Order: sequence, then structure tokens, then C-alpha cells
Amino acid sequence: MELRTLICCGVVGSLVLTTASAQTKSGAAQPHLEKHGTATQLIVDGKPFLVLAGELANTASSSLEYMKPVWPLLVKVNLNTVLTGMAWAWIEPEEGKFDFNVVDGLIQEARRNNLHIVFLWFASWKNGISSFAPAWVKANQDRFPRVQIKSGQSIEVLSTLSEANREADAKAFAALMKHIREIDSQKHTVIMIQLENEVGVLGDSRDGSAAANEAFGRPVPQELMDHLQKNKAALLPEFRKAWEAAGFKTAGTWEEVFGAGPATDEIFMAWNYARYMNRVAGAGKREYALPIFTNTWIVQPEDKGPGDYPSGGPEPFTLEVWRAGAPQIDFNAPDIYLTNFADWCVLFNRNGNPLFVPESRGDAGGAANAFYAIGQHDAIGYSVMGIDQTTRLVGFRPGTGPEPSAPTDIESLPLPKAYRVLSQLAPLILNHQGKGEIAAVSLNKDNQTKKIPLGNYTVEFDLRRNRRAPNVLPDLGYGLAIAVGPDEYVVAGNDIQVTFTPNTPGAPVAGLAAVEAGTYVGGRWVPGRKLSGDDILLRYDLAAAAAINQSGSGLRFMGNGPSIQHVKLYRYR
Repeated sequence: MELRTLICCGVVGSLVLTTASAQTKSGAAQPHLEKHGTATQLIVDGKPFLVLAGELANTASSSLEYMKPVWPLLVKVNLNTVLTGMAWAWIEPEEGKFDFNVVDGLIQEARRNNLHIVFLWFASWKNGISSFAPAWVKANQDRFPRVQIKSGQSIEVLSTLSEANREADAKAFAALMKHIREIDSQKHTVIMIQLENEVGVLGDSRDGSAAANEAFGRPVPQELMDHLQKNKAALLPEFRKAWEAAGFKTAGTWEEVFGAGPATDEIFMAWNYARYMNRVAGAGKREYALPIFTNTWIVQPEDKGPGDYPSGGPEPFTLEVWRAGAPQIDFNAPDIYLTNFADWCVLFNRNGNPLFVPESRGDAGGAANAFYAIGQHDAIGYSVMGIDQTTRLVGFRPGTGPEPSAPTDIESLPLPKAYRVLSQLAPLILNHQGKGEIAAVSLNKDNQTKKIPLGNYTVEFDLRRNRRAPNVLPDLGYGLAIAVGPDEYVVAGNDIQVTFTPNTPGAPVAGLAAVEAGTYVGGRWVPGRKLSGDDILLRYDLAAAAAINQSGSGLRFMGNGPSIQHVKLYRYR
């Protein structure tokens, strides 16, 4: 994978930062985004909200009957939000005739099950392809033109260069948002919108139609050039390098400004996708200005260039273009199935772009991902793909082999346990986000330990050691710590051990003054057992520990699901 595909900047767009600017036409405060220190939080019903979500399979929500047994399952997984597709074809099967029965049914059932909804607008594109557009759009290629690849062949991808495509999508999306405002602006069941899905040209680096070729030969739009010149010093180095290699020209055709090759094709397509989607987003926000985000099919290790992955989507390399072209889009979110989850979180949580993960794993690794994204990157939330397909909760992905039997004891699986603990911690997490008072880790046998300065101490997270067999390690451990006072921490974890080292002047060794296991109920700590002895981490080689200013004790979290401990520290020599 080329380095340029791994670096990104944030697309902040039009973040709504004050409650005063987040009013519906009826005057009630709507879900919106606000800054909280360095974090960006989703505000629902006037309070910060941590999204613990699952995404349904693409067509699950097209049938209210299919959904009847799914709603209890979602509750068992301890979700507070469901991400669900809403296809253009479902609500406008005939041009100009809208049917919102499915929308109404989903919102009604979500309310009955105390869940929120994020609608995914499957319209012009889903996974790069135009499969969810209405039949009256698909069948009229003259009116609604498609992308042509270099061979001259049309593919099943609506062209970004068509005003008819863009305006038909924008009209339908505006109708959807108007309807949501009319039925939900007081209840706030729907809290965000994902616009389209994993957009970009597949099979070639750019659209090769006559309209696209004509646009490609014209000068780069002044709006984009003004953005690049204004932000020249702060541009991401990989994007800046492409511009610099062609001489930092401030005017000219796409190839004159950025050079010839697939990278310039990708930049060109990014601009056209961004402008198209900015128009659609703006039309919807004029009716009901919920936060809107896009999601990215990130570059895979086997991809050789744009077109192997969707060319022009909000990839790391093109996010400067999206930043300039789509100010109506509030942030960009990565769909992360790759094992280097932490790397992608780092790359997308930059330059003010808040992290939200709309698609990822739902097994034990997904539980670790949720803890890491929320604890280390102040994420708005985390979502598991295919949550209605319960085998996803044990790590199965369709197409990878025979499907295992569906699990029967859903509540005992890793992700439901992790979501249960995160939901308990949510008020505390949200209060401390953006202040540098939270840290999190995901550990494995190749990455067994992590030290993070946090408050007055450096917190060391390690995979849990077996006292009788110290070289036998779990495959995975994860946890988060919150500094709630000068010598006080709340720590949650699974299969980890945690120790503390002072990082401020004074006595050099940290000891455990008191440790409690417990739970949070309604944001209030309810203590359980008082832990000591065999229930904490004990190091019996005290002389060796003292020689490097380490305590003989720490916290220990077993591997039967994350649990919470509250610790007060003291210092000694």
C-alpha cells in the first residue's frame, strides 16, 4: 500500500457548534455537533451522546416484517443506535411519488425499543455502484448518464458530471429530510445521516465519458485553487507533494496543475463527487440540518491504484479536495475491517475531523476496537456491520466459508459485554473527552504493552500474565483509563493488567490505597467488592521492582468480559 493512501486530513465541513444554530423549523433543539475541549461530541436532547451501534445488512430495513425479530436482538446486544439503509428506490419508486411507510415503521419500532437511528442514504451510490437508485433512473441512461471507463463501456455507476443525476438525488433526499423533520423533530429518534456509501469509480481511475473528458480538459476550478493556496502551508505532505511536483501552479488544467497519471484522475473524481454530494447534503440540510457524514472504503493492501478501490472517494489522499468541495458534509468516517485498526483511527482523527467508525468487526476484536476508538480518540461512536446477522458477533464474515451456527446466548458474547460496560461509562467518558484525561489500548501478542502519560501518572497497560505460567498470554486484551482526580482513576478492561508510575515531582513509587470493583448506574458509581490480595496484580520480587521505582501491585482484569475498577493511589519512597 502506497504511503499516500495511509495519510489523511480531517474534513470538518460545516460542524454545527452551538445549540442556538441547531434549531429545527419548529424551534426545538435538534441533534447536532459541539466542541468539548479537543473532542467533537454528538448532542442529543441537549446532552452529549455516545453512539454504541450496529449496522443492519443492506436490505434488512426494506421489510418491516423481516425486522420484527431483529429489534429484540438489537436490544440484547446493548446497542443504543441502529444504522440502517434507506434507499432512494424504496421511497420514490415512481418519479415524484414518495412513500415513507418504511421510514415511519422503522422510527416507530426504534422508539418502542429505546433505540436511535442513523439513516444511510443509499441513493446515487452504494459501495461505489448505483444499485439502489430507482428503476426509473436506472432505465433512462440518456437522461441519467453513467460513468464510462476508458474502453468506452458504460458501467453501473451514475456519473457525477450529470446535473440531472445530482438534482434528482437532491430532490429525493430533501423530501426524506423534510419528512423526518415533520415526524421526528421533537422526539429525535434519528440523530445523524450517512450520505451515500463508499463512493468512487470502480474499474478505472476516472470517468472517461465525453462530459468528463471535457471537464478534465478545463482549468481546475478556482474554488479548489483558492483553498489550496490559502492552506498551502498546512496541506498534507502527500497531497502537497503531488501539487509541488507539477510546480505549484495556481492555474491550469488538472494535468497541468497536478501532473498526468492515476493520482490526478483520482483528484479530479474527488472534486466531482464532493461537489455532487455537497449539493445533495445542502438540499437535505435546508429541510432538517442533522449532522451528515460520508464513509470510506479504505485502500486495501492488495489494491494497486485508484479503481481497484473507489477512485474519488474521501480517501486520505483526496481529503483536501473533499474539504474544499463539500463544506456541507460534517465529517468523514472510515469503514475499518483491516487488522491495523489503530493505525486507521490515527489517520482519520486529524485536523479536527472527529472519529466515528460506521462499519467494523463485531467479535472480540470489535470489542477491543470500540474501547480503543472511544477511549483513545474521543470517538463519537462505533458500529458493527451486519448486526442482524448474529454470526458476525463471533467473527464470521459472509463469503469466507461455511456459516457457523448462530449463537444462542447473545448477551454473553464479547461485543454485548463491551457495549454494556461502555454504556455504563458513557456519562463519565463524555465528561472527560477532549481534556486529555482518557487513554485506551488494544493489545495482542505482537504488541503486549503500552505506556501512556495520563494525569499525574504514567499508566502501563500489559496483557494479563498468568501467575503460574507467566509466558502463557491471551491473544487479545483491551482497556481504558480515565483520570478522575489527582490520584484517582476509573479503569475498565479485559485480559489486561495495569500499573501506575508517578510523572510529577514527589515520591517516586505509586501504591494502591484502595481498589473497588463495581458498576455505574445512571452515571453514579455503585461499589462492589473491595479488591486486594489475590484479586489484584501482585509482584513478589519487590526488590527488583523497587530498583526501578515500580510498585509491587497493580490492577488485574480477567478475560471473562470487561469489568470496571475504581482505584485511589498513594506515593512512597
